[in-house]
Amino acid sequence: MEIEDGKIITEQRFPSPNPDVALSLVTYYSGGLKVKGMLAKPLGYEPEDGFLYLRGGIKNVGKVRPARIAQFASEGFTVFAPFYRGNQGGEGDEDFAGEDRQDAFSAYKLLKSLPSVRDIHIFGFSRGGVMALLTALEFPEAASLATWGGVSDMSLTYVERKDLRRMMKRVIGGTPLKYPERYQYRTPLYRLEHLEVPVMIIHGVQDGNVSAEHAYRLEKRLKELGKPVDSWYFGEFNHFFPPGVNRKVVEDLAKWMKSHSGK
Repeated sequence: MEIEDGKIITEQRFPSPNPDVALSLVTYYSGGLKVKGMLAKPLGYEPEDGFLYLRGGIKNVGKVRPARIAQFASEGFTVFAPFYRGNQGGEGDEDFAGEDRQDAFSAYKLLKSLPSVRDIHIFGFSRGGVMALLTALEFPEAASLATWGGVSDMSLTYVERKDLRRMMKRVIGGTPLKYPERYQYRTPLYRLEHLEVPVMIIHGVQDGNVSAEHAYRLEKRLKELGKPVDSWYFGEFNHFFPPGVNRKVVEDLAKWMKSHSGK
């Protein structure tokens, strides 16, 4: 019997840093694997807006932070953040926007299956940027997409991040010169003509982890294709914004997302 992607297997309460938000650890099915993630809901009501949070990094770098998930939930979203396969007790092996994209797709289906959720917004941070774009291509009915400090071109990441090259060669199976198709498979820039979702790009111009060139390439291509795109660039900030600025951007982003709900 085929197991349905996105089906919740177990849900266990998790201590929340915000008294107004309930957190739980969820095990769900993705491509036949049991994968883990975190679900966050504001207490007292069930939001119609779902929020798919796609983390950056790989393995223990860039793990999902409960406080960040609760922050978005407190803006009036039901948030689900997959940990991706092989992480925090999940089955399988993460492969940096390769087959682990299925975990994002299944997480989208999980949110969609919740009775209260009507619209789903997709959010990607750092490496999660490509995951978000791939998910929006898979689900054109999504309400909106935001990429914050997001990767858009995997070959560019290999060129820029010398410190990641060993990991990328191991996980992806070689270099962009030797296996260009493997990097193109992980690079949604080549398929944006199929994107139907309004896009928000948020990027710190001083970002040394994911250069602003990723944002510029994404914005340029979307505009060439006549796709709806907004961008907020912050000239003085890098990959991580100061707490006060971060809170304001989250509030503004929540308003932007909800302006695309119910359409």
